Amino acid sequence: MDQRAAVGVILAGGGGRRIGGDKPFVALAGRPLVAHVVARLAPQCRALAVNAAPDPRLAALGLPVIPDGDAGGLGPLSGILAAMDWAASQGASRVLTAPVDTPFLPGDLAAGLSSLDAPIVLARTADGLQGTCGLWSVSLRDALSAALAAGTRKVTEFTAAQGAESVLFPEGDPPAFLNVNRPGDLARAEACLGGS
Repeated sequence: MDQRAAVGVILAGGGGRRIGGDKPFVALAGRPLVAHVVARLAPQCRALAVNAAPDPRLAALGLPVIPDGDAGGLGPLSGILAAMDWAASQGASRVLTAPVDTPFLPGDLAAGLSSLDAPIVLARTADGLQGTCGLWSVSLRDALSAALAAGTRKVTEFTAAQGAESVLFPEGDPPAFLNVNRPGDLARAEACLGGS
């Protein structure tokens, strides 16, 4: 499958409390985190959107901003459901998702995940699954909506129930799936960029 066939959504709906809030706009090397993720994903996707509450600053990205739907405020799964809904509106059968706090995503993320034909394919490293870095079939929208209504909040609980498969990505330098969740993570990311 041609990786450019993928449509992608950056999950940026969380509060970012551990890093002081406003996570998409936390500065890394002089640019907001969201801009780093856009730069990584845009070459891999034929269309890209951001899942977040409306914010005029996001307009500068030139991408659609898709808020959570009826399942809003229920964690990353509600953002994934919004991503599936948007992908379906684009005529796509699958959607690539990645969180806004992963500025070093691999350039072959879409291609790697597309190598398996399964309803959910997640990225995996030696440290384990990267639950929100995945390729999701939009045919799972009803199942995900029902799971959210039934109280499911953990991404891995839903993916395990759906028989998700995974693709191993090698560790890189900087680590491809480094999460910038706390000030210490931001300092580590800055150091990685300073050394490259």
